[in-house]
Amino acid sequence: MKLIFSTVFLAAVMTMQVQAGEVKVTWQEPEKFTDIRPGNESKSGFQERMIKELDQIFADLAKKLPDAYQWDVTVTDVDLAGDVRPFFRNTVGDIRVIKDLYWPRMTFSFNLKDEKGKSIAAGTENIKDMNFLMRSGLATGNSSFRYEEQMLRDWFAKQQRDKIFPSR
Repeated sequence: MKLIFSTVFLAAVMTMQVQAGEVKVTWQEPEKFTDIRPGNESKSGFQERMIKELDQIFADLAKKLPDAYQWDVTVTDVDLAGDVRPFFRNTVGDIRVIKDLYWPRMTFSFNLKDEKGKSIAAGTENIKDMNFLMRSGLATGNSSFRYEEQMLRDWFAKQQRDKIFPSR
């Protein structure tokens, strides 16, 4: 009896899973980006971690799109919040100084296709958040790049609010 109940429950849960849009992110020459310098880790490790975490942010945003929508994004530049400065003690590594003067910026192109593969929105964006330190709350994700995450979430919400991107 337990086996039958478990099987029926599992089948019900699997049919209730929500389908969502998908995103494909391409990082165009990240070694030439304005600022993705690490504070106290290797440059390649930091770059890999940043790309992985920002990929996850884009994937989370794509879940807000209707089923079978494909969102293609090509990131061409990133300038992280803050500025990396040498640390003047006898320790290893530099530090990233966060001041309102060094706001986050990102340049990317995108193409959003509906379930039939027809392009419904495309363009190039140069987004920035000059007020990133004035917010009372930031994105609640698990990203180390919270200012960039909030900037992307705000941009995406505006696309949906302005009916450029459809919502679920």
